[in-house]
Amino acid sequence: MTIWLTSLALLLLISLGGALWRVWRGPEPADRMMAAQLIGTGGVGVVVLLAAATDWGMIDVAVVLALLAAFAAVAFAKAKSADSAGDPEEEDEEVGGA
Repeated sequence: MTIWLTSLALLLLISLGGALWRVWRGPEPADRMMAAQLIGTGGVGVVVLLAAATDWGMIDVAVVLALLAAFAAVAFAKAKSADSAGDPEEEDEEVGGA
């Protein structure tokens, strides 16, 4: 079973090469961010598979990696918003009344 899980982790790690290519080549910042999210998700998968193959001691690393990937997505959305303060899809409301 250990060999099977390690082989799956290696296959998943190799498949992340396409995501690394997309991070490197772009073309848009959003494409790069989505590829970085894919790398984070794939990294979590690799760590979970390796944790299952060993003594589950690395599962904390997978949780931290998942949290960091989520925080990176939030930071990207905040940075790309018009006022750098919130959701880029949020509609602007008029402030003040007449």
